[in-house]
Amino acid sequence: MRWNVTTPETGPAPSEPGIESPTESPDQAAAAAAPAAPAPAAPAPAAPAPAPAAAAPSAVPFAPAAGRRRGEPRTYDFRRPTKLSREHVRVLQIAQEAFARQATTILTTFLRAGARLELVGIEQFSYDDYVVTLPNPVFISTFSLEPMAGKGMLAYPLDIAMAIVDHMLGGSGRADQPSRPMTAMETTITNHLLDRLLDEFATSFATITEIQPALLGHEYNPQLAQAAAGSDTVMVASYTMSVGSREGEATLVLPFSSFAQALNNAASPQLSETALAKRRRATEALTARLNLVPVDVSVRFAPLTVSSADQLTLAVGDVLLLRHPPDAPLEVTTNDVTFAYAIASNHRRRLAAAIVPTPYAAAKDTA
Repeated sequence: MRWNVTTPETGPAPSEPGIESPTESPDQAAAAAAPAAPAPAAPAPAAPAPAPAAAAPSAVPFAPAAGRRRGEPRTYDFRRPTKLSREHVRVLQIAQEAFARQATTILTTFLRAGARLELVGIEQFSYDDYVVTLPNPVFISTFSLEPMAGKGMLAYPLDIAMAIVDHMLGGSGRADQPSRPMTAMETTITNHLLDRLLDEFATSFATITEIQPALLGHEYNPQLAQAAAGSDTVMVASYTMSVGSREGEATLVLPFSSFAQALNNAASPQLSETALAKRRRATEALTARLNLVPVDVSVRFAPLTVSSADQLTLAVGDVLLLRHPPDAPLEVTTNDVTFAYAIASNHRRRLAAAIVPTPYAAAKDTA
């Protein structure tokens, strides 16, 4: 959907005290301020006309309309409605902020340098839409989410990943870092740190669900990560990440389908004992009233199928063959559903139906 915004045409802007028009020269301004002189004998050449005020740049910077939110517009795909509710975001924010605090402590301890991880926001994307926002190359780590299905993904700038290795090897991290895949030794050093971060990630998400994340591998091209299908909905937590003098954006990606039920359970309000007791009493009262609802019950022979022509020609004295075996019990039905069987009987001079076992149960007992 495309929105076209047009601005109405405006006339010359009113002059403001102390502000000179950018299209007038100082001589023109002085001439305009001087009192009118008597007309000379000879006609003087006409002064050049000032440029229209509409062509002058505005002296007041553009201000957004009232109620408009600051920032650039964001794309919304109506074919993929928002699944991440406000309650889900609130629950995720608590867990992600706890992870950010613990990760800051771990990074500072491991690197023996100033480090910080701070949550910026949580958004919903399709996986394809998220991947195109990543630079190439970028450092990506994928991990499993046992016992849940799907994969998680942690991505942050490659130069920060290389600076982390530099710090862990005793360097300052301030030198220019190479833009290449990590060597086997660099990968081993990084895995040691990432395993510790994943342990803290599992602890932070314990209030939502129990998971046991395990590191799967690394990738440097976002198109090759393949952490989810292109149309899958993912939850993306954005962080501000700084290591020493370097700063960048880190993202933690989780599949929404794997966490949907756990988020619903965590977002639902916890009822007090009084509320639970009130619900129990309401359930008991509803059950008692349902037991008193009258229901129409019929005792009938086995249904018979008759053609419409035969039905229209029925007359007094005609005989219909019911095809009901003489020793077969009758059906006890309600709303056309058979729930018991009975045989004809009487009770205190009234015709009655005595409930008997179902034919299948009787045949099984005989066998």
